[in-house]
Amino acid sequence: MVNDPQILQELVAEIRRCRICRDRPSGAPLPHEPRPVLQVSATARILIAGQAPGVRVHGSGKPFTDPSGERLRAWLGIGPEIFYDESRIAIVPMGFCFPGLSAKGADLPPRPECAKAWRQHLMAAMPQVELIIAAGLHAQRWHLGEDWRGSLTETVAAWRECLKRKPPAIPLPHPSWRNNAWLKNNPWFEAELLGVLRQRVSRLL
Repeated sequence: MVNDPQILQELVAEIRRCRICRDRPSGAPLPHEPRPVLQVSATARILIAGQAPGVRVHGSGKPFTDPSGERLRAWLGIGPEIFYDESRIAIVPMGFCFPGLSAKGADLPPRPECAKAWRQHLMAAMPQVELIIAAGLHAQRWHLGEDWRGSLTETVAAWRECLKRKPPAIPLPHPSWRNNAWLKNNPWFEAELLGVLRQRVSRLL
């Protein structure tokens, strides 16, 4: 692992030019022009590992410019001015491009090509990260290793164990409205986990 801003800058430039999911896909190609979305720097101590951009983020080119972003910022206890300060917070989804919609109108899972091609290189170029916030099961599977418990609920419930990792990690459900029922059925999430999350984030900002 090397903290070299030039290496990171060159890697991000390569990612923004990436067209693997359209030109050399695993399965059906991406049905639209790729637009990789991420926010990184060589100084950010907090990494938010999400799923993949939604249609609004695909349009804006900026991560979490949607209601999910509003909820996530509330969970973190910070406003947009800090959230979008790349010197303090890195935002790296599992899939960099909007994957399209299913027949039922839901976002498809992150494209598998992204993590395979880029994620290990990108993580190695940001050794300064001191907290990983893994939002959603795809991010949790990749980042938590043996601490992934086989389901989102069991994994988030094991958040205290995840804090013992190096770097520490905090698993979250995705902040989408689709998880409103999950939040209602798991009141311990807001009662126990969010306070610790905000303390950790505040400490590193």
